[in-house]
Amino acid sequence: MAIADNLKFDDQGLIPAIACDHATGEVLMLAYMNRESLAATLETGNATYWSRSRQKLWVKGETSGHLQKVKWLRTDCDKDALLVGVEQIGVACHTGRRGCFFYELRDGEWVATCEPEVDPDEVYGQR
Repeated sequence: MAIADNLKFDDQGLIPAIACDHATGEVLMLAYMNRESLAATLETGNATYWSRSRQKLWVKGETSGHLQKVKWLRTDCDKDALLVGVEQIGVACHTGRRGCFFYELRDGEWVATCEPEVDPDEVYGQR
């Protein structure tokens, strides 16, 4: 039995994968995996996701150099979501911030709680 056989993928064959810092638990980003990306992640040790917009595998950091080295993998009690403990090399967010969850609701407004650490145009080119 394959590891993926124990997981519950949605009707599109995807499972949410929340990447967090393996040591601190800081949530970095949310992406999705399918069976193929999960297998690639386990084989290479690099977080590999399914890009819903591009409809292809996506190794986090393959173009930017901002890799995620997988240290551990967990699933929830229903086995329908993954928590991926990673060593984040560089930043996780395409906006140049460490993580994607940087907006906080304050007095009814979404406010950015941090500034970019890198210029996203330099990392990803013109967006």
